[in-house]
Amino acid sequence: MNVNGIPTRPLRPLTADGAIEIIDQTQLPHRLVWQRIDSLDGCAWAISSMQVRGAPLIGATAAYGVALALAQDGSDATLAAALDCLGATRPTAVNLHWALTRMAQTLRPLPQADRCPAAWAEAACIAEEDVAQNAAIGQHALALWKDLIIADDQVFNVMTHCNAGWLATVDHGTALAPIYAAHDAGIPVHVWVSETRPRNQGLLTAWELAQHGVPHTLIADNAAGFLLRQGKVDAVIVGADRIAANGDVANKIGTYLKALACADNGIPFYVAAPRSTLDFACPDGAAIPIEERAGDELRLVTGLDRAQQPAHLRQLPADADVANPAFDVTPGWLVKAIITERGSCPASREGLRALYPDEVGDD
Repeated sequence: MNVNGIPTRPLRPLTADGAIEIIDQTQLPHRLVWQRIDSLDGCAWAISSMQVRGAPLIGATAAYGVALALAQDGSDATLAAALDCLGATRPTAVNLHWALTRMAQTLRPLPQADRCPAAWAEAACIAEEDVAQNAAIGQHALALWKDLIIADDQVFNVMTHCNAGWLATVDHGTALAPIYAAHDAGIPVHVWVSETRPRNQGLLTAWELAQHGVPHTLIADNAAGFLLRQGKVDAVIVGADRIAANGDVANKIGTYLKALACADNGIPFYVAAPRSTLDFACPDGAAIPIEERAGDELRLVTGLDRAQQPAHLRQLPADADVANPAFDVTPGWLVKAIITERGSCPASREGLRALYPDEVGDD
């Protein structure tokens, strides 16, 4: 998508230099900073510290992290250590483990001398597949929304939560892909952007929508139910970090509350995600591990000081007892449809089986 009118991706491989560049998302929306990474440790830190975030982008970044690890040594021990290191960075986003499994399956059969170039090639394939899948998600969702857009016959108002745009993927985004597709097709669309505390990923959504010229309004998380009740929202769409085999969805904390408000007000609630987010080995939402992040994400507020420099403001004492779960689980019955690169389906075991009969076995 566009930054200052220039097509941009949040991850750029520098294969000839043995490095990658990422947009440091901890600097947004105040500064656009590119961070060069040339080591396994740097890649692991970028994922765990949320310099890169968003399940699909985490997976692609981890794939390149394996390539970085194999630069000097393609041994089994180095490969295993890289997979373990990267796999420990974030527990909930299954795209991470999907990408690492794919890298392992590709690289383990190869001679050690061939592993590094093969790793760069496979990571590039994972990245490009993500772009194509997200573009397809956008078109499938747009087709699904056709009746809503026609019925509204004015501005189509969509609400989001967290950031599931191109910053969270290699390009296009998941939940934002149909919004960009609608905007680019000339359909008048407006986005209600939930700020998504405590990490405020909604600010990233607002930033990238502004860069692409999509009309939007940022709201406090707690304003969402009020707007839904007032009839100011035609649909809610979110991404996902893991979708269980029965259609339960793990996404950024606060998603479940929006799904409940949608159900109470008769507003469709959609989830958009590529194949790599589907975990067919996970039976239901209760089996999804939920990441508990550092308490200082609640105790401190990040912004700019009077000199326009990044700064932290303490809003709670350092010893204040806080809980900071990063995700919640929305049961499938609250989801109108799951939208993937293959199309849309009910959020159920049967619905996912219909889209992916080759991957869901018999009960």
